[in-house]
Amino acid sequence: METLAQFGDGGPGPWILLFPVIWALVIGGGITLLRRTVWRGRRGPGRPTTVADDSPITVLGHRFASGEIDEDEYWRRLSVLDEQFGRTGRGGAA
Repeated sequence: METLAQFGDGGPGPWILLFPVIWALVIGGGITLLRRTVWRGRRGPGRPTTVADDSPITVLGHRFASGEIDEDEYWRRLSVLDEQFGRTGRGGAA
């Protein structure tokens, strides 16, 4: 019975074991590349909105970004919301 090491008689030799290793490395590298680039984007900024994104400050930011309010109105309303929600403290404006 021939073994892989007896490649002198026309067998494939030990090199045949290298091909599964190469394929495993290629598949593992592809999965790693996808996890670091494409699949990571699904967990990032493009995810669907959640309950936390419905805060008044976030809604105000969306209204400013869409052009519904101008910059002066944005800053005026943001200062009121900052005082109300405690980002700068309840005692006064920063």
